[in-house]
Amino acid sequence: MDLTEFGNYRLINQQVEGAKFKTAKEIVAWMGAMQAQDYAMAKWAIGVRLPGSTDSLIETAIDNGEVLRTHLLRPTWHFVSADAIHWMLALTAAKIKAAMNSREKQLGLTEDIFTKSNTIMGNALSGGKHLTRELLLAELKKAKIAVDENRASHLLARGELDGILCSGATQNGKQTYALLEERAPQTRILTREEFLAKLAHCYFSSRGPATIQDFAWWSGLSLTEARQGLEMTKADFISETIDSQRYWFPNSSGTPKVVQERVYLLPAYDEFIICYADRRAVVPYEEQSRLISDNGIFRPIIIIDGQVMGIWKRTIKKDQVLVEINLFKAPDKTGRNLIV
Repeated sequence: MDLTEFGNYRLINQQVEGAKFKTAKEIVAWMGAMQAQDYAMAKWAIGVRLPGSTDSLIETAIDNGEVLRTHLLRPTWHFVSADAIHWMLALTAAKIKAAMNSREKQLGLTEDIFTKSNTIMGNALSGGKHLTRELLLAELKKAKIAVDENRASHLLARGELDGILCSGATQNGKQTYALLEERAPQTRILTREEFLAKLAHCYFSSRGPATIQDFAWWSGLSLTEARQGLEMTKADFISETIDSQRYWFPNSSGTPKVVQERVYLLPAYDEFIICYADRRAVVPYEEQSRLISDNGIFRPIIIIDGQVMGIWKRTIKKDQVLVEINLFKAPDKTGRNLIV
């Protein structure tokens, strides 16, 4: 296998090509978690893996609580299925809180303040209420809890990481928060070893071929924990070593057909790019700065034959949608016809 072949394997395993699932919840469950700080683009990431879907269909899955949006894995928003949110929080929340601790000390946010904030927000949401960020912060202000200088973001994120808050249903175009225990009651409790094995199996099934380093980057786990998780589930995978790197992928994977008659416009922060520490298999190193800005903004990408061939931008006007493309190099006749 050649490194440049990985893109087509990943398109299939990530369900971009040949999607086999029928609902938004099934897609998110297969992927484990999908980065979602750009809400509109994150919905696109689900939709492109769900043929025939609409924005309304995906929004309904979120409103119904089948798919939830919260902080886990790394210190950013992710979509996660309601069935997986508790064990993913149990596995990754402590590490995220530790990463945020230094800034929270600078802001004067103590454990006592977080406990008080969680109680106030939990009480405000109790009984099936779904409240906007503004209404929740108003409750904290009443209790003399400061929410300025980005304290609000830390207080809300801590509520999520502590298993108090999760996303609620959209109200008048605004996103809301709800009580996690009401939105997705916890069922069976697993051991940490089971969590690690479950996450490793999910990652390499949906994103292989990939390395241990890729898995550790995506999950936020240490390399030791990442290796432990793979070790417990590696019977379901095979590996190949290229340039001293060992790549793991499902042993059920056949050789994918080279998809020469497909162009994919994938959203910003799509898992096809963001879930790998090393992205050279799908985009040359010298082109990566065009995908990722100096301040870490991931741009929407154009995929041809499993490779990132450029970036795109969508502009919505009153009566039309404009799509601008910026290719790294001029396409051949086939590529040009596909794009046009």
